[in-house]
Amino acid sequence: MDNNTRIIAVANEKGGVGKTVTAINLGAALSERGKRVLLVDMDPQFNATRGLGLDSDNTYLTTYDLLKGDQKVKVEDAILATQWDNLYLIPSHVDLAGAEIELISKIGRENKLKRKLGELTQTFDYILLDTPPSLSLLTVNVFAYAKEVVIPCQTHPYAFAALDELFDTIDTIKAEINPSIEVAGIVATFFDQRTRVSQLILDKLKAHRRYQKILFDTVIRINTTIAESAENGRPVIYYRRSSYGAYDYQRLADELANRLPQS
Repeated sequence: MDNNTRIIAVANEKGGVGKTVTAINLGAALSERGKRVLLVDMDPQFNATRGLGLDSDNTYLTTYDLLKGDQKVKVEDAILATQWDNLYLIPSHVDLAGAEIELISKIGRENKLKRKLGELTQTFDYILLDTPPSLSLLTVNVFAYAKEVVIPCQTHPYAFAALDELFDTIDTIKAEINPSIEVAGIVATFFDQRTRVSQLILDKLKAHRRYQKILFDTVIRINTTIAESAENGRPVIYYRRSSYGAYDYQRLADELANRLPQS
């Protein structure tokens, strides 16, 4: 794996903030720009897997197989080419939920994913990791491996309030497990310009001493086409290119590509 590969966790400990759709659509937008992108689905709900047109079954290797520790399972064997150029996937499976219990007694359990993905010989420009909507051992494994974190934040008071806890987690990971991890940025999601609360939370993000420095200019507007595209197993840029969702994620991809991670 190339040392210039950007390894990015798309993470938030709160569910329903647009984490998975951001991982899928950011990855698709980057791949359309000629970048080789690997999406790693680390959520037992396997929504990123379904969002790229696959169902969870036992006919292919998954992130669960990689974490089980079987030395015969090579990471390259788990990589699937999607139907879109430059976009690849390591799928998830519901069995990944059991990995928490299986890993808890293992020595070096927080670095299992890092060791396995460190065996990659294929070159990717971006590795995007979709995480569970909780602070779990799976999330810790992702943070131990990632170099950057992109944080989707729904423009809602509960999502804004949850950011402090997430930053505390990342600070702890940085201090104790992975000194290389940095926050690449916060992206406001589900923004509805018709509501006062959406504008209020966006204003709070822009005014916050820590968040304002890393807030992406791009705002992901609320758009039913994004949900429709996920239901159809297609990134929004390939489902309806003329939609707000497609435009917003293309803009976010351009902004991320030009931004270096910041503390």
